Amino acid sequence: MDTTRTSLTPPNQEFIAFAQEVFQLARTGDAPTIANLLQKGLPPNMSNHKGDTLLMLTAYHGHVEATRALLEAGAAPDRYNDMAQTPLGASAYKGYLAIVELLLAHGAKPDFAPPGGKTPLMFAAMFNRVDILAVLLAQDFNVDEKSSEGLSALELARKMGAADAVAILEARQATDRLQ
Repeated sequence: MDTTRTSLTPPNQEFIAFAQEVFQLARTGDAPTIANLLQKGLPPNMSNHKGDTLLMLTAYHGHVEATRALLEAGAAPDRYNDMAQTPLGASAYKGYLAIVELLLAHGAKPDFAPPGGKTPLMFAAMFNRVDILAVLLAQDFNVDEKSSEGLSALELARKMGAADAVAILEARQATDRLQ
């Protein structure tokens, strides 16, 4: 008689409940608890069924200290989710300047767009996040990068009616042509 087990072990309900709690901690920004869990071995790049990492959730929800704890524990700043969103793009979209600066300081690439996604500059331009636009434009990269739809940050800002972003990007374009 063959006694080899061929079926998979059912998911551990305790682990699933723990994981759900951890992702809720990221959404609510409980930095002390997250930092404590990271010290105990929680993987900083843990992700959920949608590909959202803990870092994506803390950045998207605007939690600076929780984002810092994850970055300092080695969370990958450019890891993207199933919707082709990065933490930097998400924080640019939401308008969280402090998180944008924190992510950039920890190596997030200002010009990175996942396949089928947009760059953080494109999100800042589309949603008229002029303070974030200024920080991103201070980085050294090609601001005329095209989205998967073939549109630049300037063209996306125009399409969205983001007048201030359009003015800033047009001024940048004019300056670049003079150089």
